[in-house]
Amino acid sequence: MLRRVPLFAGVEPGKLKLLAFTSDRVSYDVGEALFQQGDTGDAAYVVLAGKADIIVESSSGPIKVAEVETNSIVGEIAILCDVSRTATVKTTTALEALRIRKDHFLKLLTDFPEITIEIMRVLADRLSHTTTELTEARSRARQSD
Repeated sequence: MLRRVPLFAGVEPGKLKLLAFTSDRVSYDVGEALFQQGDTGDAAYVVLAGKADIIVESSSGPIKVAEVETNSIVGEIAILCDVSRTATVKTTTALEALRIRKDHFLKLLTDFPEITIEIMRVLADRLSHTTTELTEARSRARQSD
């Protein structure tokens, strides 16, 4: 199952089995949170099946900023930047995930540079998407002034 996740495509099967054994398979019902904004970043999650919303609290209330789908990773920013969770992740369907503890996740990045590169791609894509949305929002705000 992990081989279907683009992040792990280049990892040999024996190492994937080790990852599966050292990680926890977790299940969530609709409306449950994988973690809350502000929580300690103690694990990353690889979504094996299901969907969830990424929600950020703001002064005007919660804002949905993205969606998480099957074969994607979430929660890695708090681990990589050693900060608290930057958002809440709440399921919109039943969800199955692999919970990879911080120490195992960091070791995985050290042992497999190809995973590190893929994580960089994921983060760069998110940054690009966020920048585009921010630019569009600022443009709309200027037009309404």
